[in-house]
Amino acid sequence: MHLIKLAAACLNQTPMDWDGNQKNILAAIQQARSQQVDILCLPELCISGYGCEDAFLGAGLLQQALRVLLEIVPFTQDIIVAVGLPVLHQNRVYNTVCLLNNGKIGGFVAKRFLPGDGIHYEPRWFHPWPVEVQDSLQIGEDCVPFGDIYFNCGGVRIGFEICEEAWVARRPGTRLAQAGIDIILNPTASHFAFDKRETRKRLVLEGSRAFSSSYVYANLLGNEAGRVIYDGDTLIASNGEMLAAGERLSFASWRLISALVDVDRTRMNQARTSRFVGNPQACVHLDFNYPQRLPEKQSESKPVYPAWETGESLKQEEFARAVALGLYDYSAKSRSQGFALSLSGGADSAAVACLIRLMVELGVAEVGIENFCARLNLPQTELNTIEQLMPVLLVCVYQATRNSSETTRNAAEKIAHAVGAEYLELDIENMVSGYRQHIEQAIGRSLNWAQDDLALQNIQARARAPGVWMLANLRNALLLATSNRSEAAVGYATMDGDTSGGLSPLAGIDKHFIRHWLHWLEQNAPNSPGVNPIPALSYINTQQPTAELRPGAEQTDEADLMPYVLLNAIEKAAIRDRQTPWEIYCLLNSRFDYTAEQLLTWIERFFQLWIRNQWKRERYAPSFHLDDESLDPKTWCRFPILSGGFSHELKEMRKNALSQMGEEPG
Repeated sequence: MHLIKLAAACLNQTPMDWDGNQKNILAAIQQARSQQVDILCLPELCISGYGCEDAFLGAGLLQQALRVLLEIVPFTQDIIVAVGLPVLHQNRVYNTVCLLNNGKIGGFVAKRFLPGDGIHYEPRWFHPWPVEVQDSLQIGEDCVPFGDIYFNCGGVRIGFEICEEAWVARRPGTRLAQAGIDIILNPTASHFAFDKRETRKRLVLEGSRAFSSSYVYANLLGNEAGRVIYDGDTLIASNGEMLAAGERLSFASWRLISALVDVDRTRMNQARTSRFVGNPQACVHLDFNYPQRLPEKQSESKPVYPAWETGESLKQEEFARAVALGLYDYSAKSRSQGFALSLSGGADSAAVACLIRLMVELGVAEVGIENFCARLNLPQTELNTIEQLMPVLLVCVYQATRNSSETTRNAAEKIAHAVGAEYLELDIENMVSGYRQHIEQAIGRSLNWAQDDLALQNIQARARAPGVWMLANLRNALLLATSNRSEAAVGYATMDGDTSGGLSPLAGIDKHFIRHWLHWLEQNAPNSPGVNPIPALSYINTQQPTAELRPGAEQTDEADLMPYVLLNAIEKAAIRDRQTPWEIYCLLNSRFDYTAEQLLTWIERFFQLWIRNQWKRERYAPSFHLDDESLDPKTWCRFPILSGGFSHELKEMRKNALSQMGEEPG
């Protein structure tokens, strides 16, 4: 029995925050050393941060990353540490992992498979390292191995799969297994998405089983660079059995898990299942003395996952925790002093207010109110309870016009008080009337709803922006926009009105889900101590979504657009799955009980509005990436601002539908 203690640490890093990133790395190493860990895996590019984007191509960034690495080296006595950083080699930049061994640099493994889809853009900055090629890198007076290599540290073979490399068909682990690897380390920067942990668990478990090895997976944590949230997933498996798993979406700066693995056991499994075919990679031999160990009880039991990860409401929990963590990190790293929110009394702004309350409850429950406030640069000595903290952290303002109803005013007030925010009311009818009168005088005629409907609606929404911006400026607060993904798809938002803000927390999620989530939160809450349901949401959940911008009470979002459940289905089919209008019609006709003419009208409306409003999506405030249905044109869903507008495809859809019904096209 040859027992080795492995550890994986997640880190909440920030691009180019050299001091902060180094502090977190050293804290994780210190904790690992205190737990007598032999081998510690840290996340991908954790020295520089993953989201440096075009700054990766700056010489200064690469020099700083190497400086931090050299300052970390002395803290790795009696431990093996894998740490990620960008490296310049032969006038090319590579995404690498450096293995630090007992106070020395053992070598660099360069990433071979680079993701270039979705939010990932690695081929823009990095070169893929060619398979089975080895070289060396001069660092000061030392010449260290570099490239497609693995390590023999004191008789234990250590290899790497770096993030994307575990997701491709030709996993490096296959070749590593042929070389008799004992331990595979996977430093990763894997963004959060709903239900993604199950896929990661399968990759780790299958890797440890198929390669007859121990497998260590370490992810980044938190809202690193503004849009992407990392859930801090950490996993350790051996021979197809999960030994340790860390809690995701933590508010801490780092978290560490560890487990004992038996190298002799994995080797005997390899003896039964694998055939040695020679070394496809170069082996770097390093000295390391492992202590003699006895089995520990905790290594003999399977990991216990948090209750919220095993419940029936996983997506609701993940949404609450991911966006709450994203808001927390965004506020801390942008150095803002809390949030400002235009609270309309509708679902979207209520959801944002509730998410901030959940941010506070979840964060305080985990790290304590003193640490929570310190991270946000708030005066924690004066804030001893959540009730004292909330009005300092969030100001909500309801801004009424003559078209606003008592229903939404009452709902806004109830929600603001329920979450504990400071609540203000403004009557902006005089401002709206003033704008209207100025334009009427300029154009020489009166405006009316029959002729000027859109302009008269939009001026009400735009008139709300200056006041809430002023409140945000007075408090040095971050103004939060409230538009959701469904509105972004069809442009059902007033530019410079409800889209105003520095961050749009809901732009990555559809309205149909938001409404269901609010019903869930009315009676439930994330499964964590001190986190409670918000019964006041009943004032929101009993309403039909409405912009309240036309005279009278008959205006609703779904009457203006289409049922949200149908809009969501069209959006998924058209944008995520890239189906044609005719294919979408056939799909909806089999799923929904609407007339053919109604379906044709709504599909045509969706595509026409989608084409017309790409410029709005280009101007939206940054949003959080939550799933593979994002419409963010900067990181996920790129679409031309000007195009042919699907005119031929829409005509073809209507022609085919009428032909199917036995009717002649008009």
